[in-house]
Formats: sequence, structure tokens, C-alpha cells
Amino acid sequence: MPFGTERAGLDSNRVLLPRKQSLTLDFHALTLKDMEVRLTSDQESFVRQAIESGRIQHEEEAVKQALSLWEERERRRLEILVAVDEAEASLARGEGRVITEESMRELAEDVKRRGRARLAAEQQTLR
Repeated sequence: MPFGTERAGLDSNRVLLPRKQSLTLDFHALTLKDMEVRLTSDQESFVRQAIESGRIQHEEEAVKQALSLWEERERRRLEILVAVDEAEASLARGEGRVITEESMRELAEDVKRRGRARLAAEQQTLR
């Protein structure tokens, strides 16, 4: 199916993506030829309902939205993994601090003290 000449259709629980559709993953361009994606009957119904309700115009939009959400989830996952790696490296360099029940109580008291001071200052401003 040449790109731009026909809409991809749902047929036998499949979505066909148009030829020459491209995706960018990890900064590498990947050109896809026709790709067949098999949907469950529930997924097919979900896509048809979205089209009928006007939320999307074509089946390709559902696939593009799903891939965008997947990409965003993967980006967030990678950001979390990088943050964990940075935290582990920081701990390995001895930059962490030991958390005990006593240190948590002290932190809670400090937060309460600062909160009360801020509230008192705001109330003074209102008078």
C-alpha cells in the first residue's frame, strides 16, 4: 500500500501502516515498510469507537498516539534509571547520609518549625 494513496484499514484485527512511515527512536531514523499490527477484538472496537466518536479520524492516528505514549513512557523510564545511577554513584562516593528514626524526627520537627514560621509571617502580612 503506497504512502498517501489509501487509508490503512482495520481488517481481520490488523492495522496496516503506510509504506515509508518513519519513526525516530534513540535518535536513529528507522524507515518502515508496510507493517502489520494485530489487534485484539477489544482493541479493534476501541479504535472504531474512537473514530465513530470523532476523537480520531483514522486508524493510523490510534497507532501514532499509542507509539507517542510508549515513547514518552520510555523516556521517563530512562530518566528514572539515569537518576538512580546518579544516586548510586553519589552513595558510592560517600555523599549520602544515613537515615535513622531520630534523623527523620529531626527533619519532621524542622519542617514543622519552618512551616509555622512561614504561616506566622503570612498572617502578619495580612494584618
